[in-house]
Amino acid sequence: MLVNIRAGKEADVPRLTEIYNAEVLGSIATFDTVERTEDERLQWFRAHGTLRYPLFVAEVDGRVEGYAALSPYRPHDAYATTAELSVYVDARWRGNGIASRLLEAVLQQARASGELHVIVSVIAGGNEASVRLHERFGFRYGGTLPQVGFKHGAYRDIVQYYVFV
Repeated sequence: MLVNIRAGKEADVPRLTEIYNAEVLGSIATFDTVERTEDERLQWFRAHGTLRYPLFVAEVDGRVEGYAALSPYRPHDAYATTAELSVYVDARWRGNGIASRLLEAVLQQARASGELHVIVSVIAGGNEASVRLHERFGFRYGGTLPQVGFKHGAYRDIVQYYVFV
C-alpha cells in the first residue's frame, strides 16, 4: 500500500464529496444529515488551501481515500487564530495509519504558518478511535456538550479536544 499525502486539488472534489457523504448517511462523524452536492463541496474546498486553512488528501495507490482540513472555528474576529480540524478516511482504509499521516501534515502546516494559536476538534461522543488519534497528537480534552445533536434517531453528545500550535 503506497500512501501519498498532498495538498488537495479541485479535481479531488468529487471524491471528497463521496467520502463526506458516506459519513453523512452512515455515521455520526458529522452532524450533517443531508448529503452535500459537489457544488457545495466545491465552495467549501475553495475556502481552503491557504497557510491558515490547509486541506490535505491521502492517496492510496493513486486514489484519494481520505482528507484533513482546517477551517475557521467561528465567524467572530476574536477566533481568528483558532481553527477547527476535520479528518475523514474512507471506511475501507481505517486502521492503516492514514488519519495519523493526515493529522501530522495538518499540524506541521499549522505550526509553520505562524497564523494559528489553537486547533479545536469537535468529536461525536463515543468515537473512541478519534479520541485516541487526537490524544496521540497532544490534543487535550476540553469538555463535553451533552445531547446537542439529533442523528440516526438519538440525541448525540460532542466532545471537544484542542491543541496549542
